Parts: sequence; structure tokens; C-alpha cells
Amino acid sequence: MCWSATADLVVGAGITVVGVACVSRVRRVRDLPLAALQLLLGAHQIIESVVWRSGGGAGPATLAWVVIALPVLAVWVPFAVLLAAPPRARRRLMIPAVIGLGTAAVLSYYLVHRTARAEIRGHTMGFALDLPHVPLLVGAYALATVGALLIGGDPTVRLLGVVVAYAAVLCVTLWRLEFISTWCGLAAVASVLVLVWARRLPAAPRPRTG
Repeated sequence: MCWSATADLVVGAGITVVGVACVSRVRRVRDLPLAALQLLLGAHQIIESVVWRSGGGAGPATLAWVVIALPVLAVWVPFAVLLAAPPRARRRLMIPAVIGLGTAAVLSYYLVHRTARAEIRGHTMGFALDLPHVPLLVGAYALATVGALLIGGDPTVRLLGVVVAYAAVLCVTLWRLEFISTWCGLAAVASVLVLVWARRLPAAPRPRTG
């Protein structure tokens, strides 16, 4: 979340450009979901700019934002890390992947049966779905997403997990104070780290000549 529609649009466009650069570096299919994560996050920010301009409420843009933020990322992140990880790390990464699937299933159920709403509060945007057992769901979501990053086999991916964990605490604190929404800043930093990871991917094999 950003502090205005313009900020969301600018940051979303920037993250999307970084996402294109990440995807262009991919030479192995299994690296594609993690590289393409920035395209998803860029689209997410752009969708939020539409929510800002519509004044919040429960329209299609709000629903799209919540679908990406909750069930989609709960599955996408752990499985993207799992697929890109070296073989030695894949067994332990099955744990957050399974947790992500379960969490996404529960969140999807409530998305079907309850109405997601957005509310502008000064320089912040609040999204509500009236979920039960919020601490349990938040904990499972964090284990699936941040947990997968922290135990990923690549040092840059683990660094991304540390940055996301600490920055998320700061973002939540500022958001709860209704001072300013800084989630887009976290997404921008994450996109840079993913680009660093993508630039270190193995290059495509050169064709033989002779």
C-alpha cells in the first residue's frame, strides 16, 4: 500500500519494469515464478491506485487487490522459492508451501462468503474482510511467505526474507498509527533484491560451433 494513488501508480510501474528485467534474465523454467513475482507486485500496486481513485469501497479493484494480497501470495511466494531453490533445500521448503496452500484455501473460502472492503484513512488505505482467528491466519501467512524466504537456499533470497520481516513490522506500525502507508517502499526494496538474485542466475549455455 502507498500513501496516494499517484505514488501507487509510479511505484507499481517501476516495480513492473524491474519485473520485466528479472524475467528477461531467466534461463530455467523453475526460476520463472520467483522472477515474475515483481510483475505480480507491480500489478498489485497499480490496482491499488484504482482503489484510491474510486474512493475505496467494495468494487472489483478492491476484490482484485485482496485476492492477490491474501490467497495468491500465500501460495505464489513459497512455491516460487521452492522451485528456484537448490535440491538440498527443497525438502524443508515443502513445509511453508503446504502451510501456504492451507492458508490460501481458508482465505479463499472467506473471500467467497464475505465482502472485502477498502477505506481511505488519511494517507493510508485499510482493507477489511472480517476474518475469524486473525492471529492464527496472520501467523500461518507469515510462515508460508516470510518463512519460505528465510529458509531458502540462496543467500540473496534469505536476505530478502530478513528485509521483508523487519520492514513489515515498521510498515504495520506506521499504518496502525494512520500516519502513512509505506508498503510500496517495501515492495520496491524487495524488487531490487529479486533483481540482484536474477542477475546471479546461471547464463544460458552457448551454442556449440564447429
